[in-house]
Amino acid sequence: MHFSVPDTQELIDEAGNAYLGYNVHINGLFHCTVRYKQLHNLHEQLVKDLEVPLPSFPPKKFFPLTVNQQEDRRLSLDKYIQTIGQNTSINNSELLNGFLLSAQLESAVGLVEDENVDVFLMNGLKINLDVTVAENSGQILKKVCKQIKLDEKLCPYFSLFIVYQDEENFVVLRKLQDFESPIITQRNMHKMGTRIVIGKWYWDAAFDFEMLNDSVALNLLYIQASAEVERGWIPATEELKRRLNTLKERNAKEEYLEIVRSLKYYGYIQFAPCLCDYPQAGSKVLVSIGKNELNIRIASSEGDQEEVGFKVTRMRCWRITTLHEGNDKYEETPECSLELSFEYLMAKDHLQWITISSEQAILMSVCLQSMIDELLLKNVGGVKNQEVTGKTWTYITRDGYSRTVMGSPSPESFNKNTKENEINARTKTEPIIKKITERFSAVKVKKPNAAKSPIPNQERRCNTDGDLLENNAFCMIGDDDL
Repeated sequence: MHFSVPDTQELIDEAGNAYLGYNVHINGLFHCTVRYKQLHNLHEQLVKDLEVPLPSFPPKKFFPLTVNQQEDRRLSLDKYIQTIGQNTSINNSELLNGFLLSAQLESAVGLVEDENVDVFLMNGLKINLDVTVAENSGQILKKVCKQIKLDEKLCPYFSLFIVYQDEENFVVLRKLQDFESPIITQRNMHKMGTRIVIGKWYWDAAFDFEMLNDSVALNLLYIQASAEVERGWIPATEELKRRLNTLKERNAKEEYLEIVRSLKYYGYIQFAPCLCDYPQAGSKVLVSIGKNELNIRIASSEGDQEEVGFKVTRMRCWRITTLHEGNDKYEETPECSLELSFEYLMAKDHLQWITISSEQAILMSVCLQSMIDELLLKNVGGVKNQEVTGKTWTYITRDGYSRTVMGSPSPESFNKNTKENEINARTKTEPIIKKITERFSAVKVKKPNAAKSPIPNQERRCNTDGDLLENNAFCMIGDDDL
């Protein structure tokens, strides 16, 4: 996960006292506003609950903070939360996900109510669900799977996404995760034309064979493959398209999938056209991620395409960078605000940084991390699951109430905060999600001539600089890969 604490805001509690709230952004979008004491309580519980090294937490102060001290604390909290966001064990913990969901619910003004949510299949078929705002992405995914009668054990192979779709475009904006309420996250995006869709979420095509014996899973794979062929994500010759259309008319789903699975870009997520500094600065490229690689197709002036694949096991590390954080005129400039940079082993003893400028850079990073997690899981013989331990944990609200929670918080538990939220809402002169810092925040502001950070080793991962994500699969590279 990519965390950021780009700014703060002054809030007012029920007694009329002012306090400082820290705006937390996750994967490029505002998520919640929390107090120092809430993050401190989270840290103390992480120390007790998880057997992983944690960075030191910014110390308490005995006296009121000066303006400079407030900024120093914000920077320290920013670095702290960036660092824990790089640890997969922490990211997957019920404690962190539960805290983040609780904080998102507390920060959402007037949204704690029942909702009807539409979730779409890739062919546009709509599934209407009765859900609560307090349900996270995993819980809503399970409701979708239950409604379409998908075997529960196959649910972890699918996920919910927020996409933008019109007659000409289909752009994946966000992969929804268990730390967030899809309802709140979609509203926070403030973008017209978005919808929640269900799609597969695995990279190894061998997992397809686990789906083919289930008629519902088979249908989901068929629908997605068919949609990707139609929109051009999976290129096919005109002759092959005619053959595939014939199979569609016959409803020969398995035969259709057998052919499409043999095509180059089956199982890839395609991103909107963007810029890359490889093979040269300003190269116009089309990025796709799948089959353990980040693939770029480079457009030439003659109209031809050159294709280059960067294997994920040869990426030593990567980072997300914001280019002009704080620019309120985002809509008026064609410049991209985000970059994904990765250090790639081009040849033995030759590492090279490659940078992609794209508004989907954070989603690219999420895909790379998911691919690496899957590689490591497969390496130890693990299987995908959604194990829930049911541990209890304590959530402290902004106004100091302490609640013991098991699993996901309920909407009723946050009714006490409605009054404070309404007071704070009236103090705001503009929506939270407006500035570019709040719309596309990432892990670090780019600085001119900044020195490259040292590459951390695996054991000291939690102590690294917050802008680098280490690739734990890099150690799997062998001489045959060089």
